[in-house]
Amino acid sequence: MGRLSYSIRQAMASGSVASIVSTAVLAGCGTRDCRSAYAPVNAVSHWLWRDTAVYQQRATLRYTLAGYVIHHAMSILWAVAYEAWLGKRPRPAWQACTAGLGVAGAACLVDLKATPQRLTPGFERRLSGPSLAGVYVAFGIGLALMRIVRRH
Repeated sequence: MGRLSYSIRQAMASGSVASIVSTAVLAGCGTRDCRSAYAPVNAVSHWLWRDTAVYQQRATLRYTLAGYVIHHAMSILWAVAYEAWLGKRPRPAWQACTAGLGVAGAACLVDLKATPQRLTPGFERRLSGPSLAGVYVAFGIGLALMRIVRRH
């Protein structure tokens, strides 16, 4: 199996875990910052529904499901980079976490500074700076979790 196909296969798992972990943090931070666990996830669906999505507070199929699917897909995309970077060799937990946080940092930089506003995550418009940092840290740790579990 080639390195890219291996990375894609592994990324399905690590990206899914990272998506779930970061979505849990999005929900918690959303509850604190904008009084809605759903608002940050809904905001991601601005890719489809423009600014209307950014201000949705309740769970709906239109905004919440679409936002989560987009977030999940992008998590898997970033996980491909993570898995390709680490390769097939088993790594100690600290290396897996360091790499995960590095990829999360790159994702944050690309998402918030290099991407046109139309394609940003959207949740940055609902969350405070510390909450955003928490989401990206959770994403990085989430990337590493599958590798740590696979190792043991």
